[in-house]
Order: sequence, then C-alpha cells, then structure tokens
Amino acid sequence: MSNETRAGTAVETRVPEIRAVLLSPQRPLGSLPLLVVGCSLGTSSVLWEKVGVLLGGEVDVVAWDLPGHGISPASQAPFTVAGLADAVVALVDSIAPGARFHYAGVSLGGAVGLQLGIDHDARLLSLSVQCSGPKLGTPEAWTERAGTVRTLGTPVMIQGSAQRWFAEGSMERDPALASRLLNALRDADRFSYAHCCGALAGFDVRNDLGRITAPMLGVAGVEDTVAPPEMVQEMVDAINAGAAAVSAPDTPPAVAVTLLQVSHLAPAEAPAEVADLLRGLMERGRA
Repeated sequence: MSNETRAGTAVETRVPEIRAVLLSPQRPLGSLPLLVVGCSLGTSSVLWEKVGVLLGGEVDVVAWDLPGHGISPASQAPFTVAGLADAVVALVDSIAPGARFHYAGVSLGGAVGLQLGIDHDARLLSLSVQCSGPKLGTPEAWTERAGTVRTLGTPVMIQGSAQRWFAEGSMERDPALASRLLNALRDADRFSYAHCCGALAGFDVRNDLGRITAPMLGVAGVEDTVAPPEMVQEMVDAINAGAAAVSAPDTPPAVAVTLLQVSHLAPAEAPAEVADLLRGLMERGRA
C-alpha cells in the first residue's frame, strides 16, 4: 500500500488483485514463451480469445482481467496504472517466478504495457501497445465518467462504448463477439470501473517513453477516436528518439502499424492481423 498525490490530494493506493485466463491449450507452462495480454476498460479476456487460438500453438497466452472485470475480484480501494503493472509482474511470478515475457495490451491494458516498459523493462521480451497511448483523455473527463458509473452503474456506458469500440460494420461482421464484449461491460463492477477511470485520470508517461528499450509495436485503428493513429505514431517516435540517444540502434526498437476497418478493439476486430503482427514482434524479441 502507498500514498500517492493526484491533483493535489493524497490518495491511498495499493497493488490490486488480478486473475488470469489461459487462452492457449492446457499444458505444463514453461516449455513455450509466455505472452501476457491485457484488456481495455469495460472488456474482459473475451477480447483476446481469437488471437489466443491463433497463437496458442506457438506461445502460452495468458489474459488478465482488470479489477472487477471478468474473473478478477472487485477492488475496494483506488489504484494506479503503475499498481496494475506491478500486479501483472506479480501474476507472472505466480506462474513462472522471475520469467521474462511478451506483453500486449489494449487501451488501459496498453497503458499498463507502457508502465511495464518503464518500470519493469528487464522483464519484457517484447511490448505491443494497441489502441492506446501515454496519456488518454483528460483527468476531468475520467473523473466525470467515474462519478456517472458510481451512480448509475456500468450499463449506462454501453451505448457510448459501442460507438467508440467498433469500426463501421464491425459489430455486424461478428455480432456474437460484440454482444459478449458489451455484456462484459454490463457485468463489470461499477466501483472497480470507477477506480480504473481514476487510474487513467492520473496516467501520463509522455516524458518517460525514452526509458522503454524492449522491441515495441504500436497498433492503431484507422477509425479509433480514443487513441488515433497520430497518437500512436508520436508515441513510437518518442520511444525511438530515446533509444537513439542512448545507443543509436540500426533497427528502431519501436514500430507503428495502422489497421483498416478497426476502431478501438484491434484484437477483436482484426484478430488475424494482430496475431501476425505479434508473431513478427515476438520473433524480434527472441532475437
């Protein structure tokens, strides 16, 4: 537990408890590389199921749920994105103590990935930040959303989230998956969702991106209004500038890719493309 200051007010925070789902076939863990995947606010491990199937023969794919989402217990106390990153490392240590791992995350899960790259870079074999960036929205907007959800519950977010999450025609292409993702939002714990909003309100690592050295892939959806392609490109440029200042690598450690017909949930909207991109990234990480 720690005391952190946000907007001039001391806030007691802690490393939250998170739980994970194995998306690859059941087998003894450790013989294959480990890929840990994180989800966006309001979703669950359902977001990564198709990618898990596509990559499950090559890596062990473990998806963690945000507090109060999916199978993770609700959190009674506030937490930060840094606290979530610490929770991911603790989760990996419970699976394979001290192991290095590949990480991919979407939106808030991607913000956690950036924090992992800043605070726990030595543990990462590779990092993919999808539909996310070093600062998402404004503290005022997140604080307002937290208050709304505390009062009215997460179902109040369904209509707006559906508009933000899915590109035009995406829900029609896979209505069953879209329904499961929106049901995950409906079922999320309202107070944990609000704590996630609080974590995002205090998240801004734009000045720390140069500390990330793991091979990195930024993925943007061309129709994403939350983390548009230009945000992802600026993030990648900042990471590469930091790497060049230290070692001037022949191959930039970070690469940005924009996917067509994708908005804010790349693994659900374009699972085959995301799986292929992760294969290439993890090969770079192993090299």
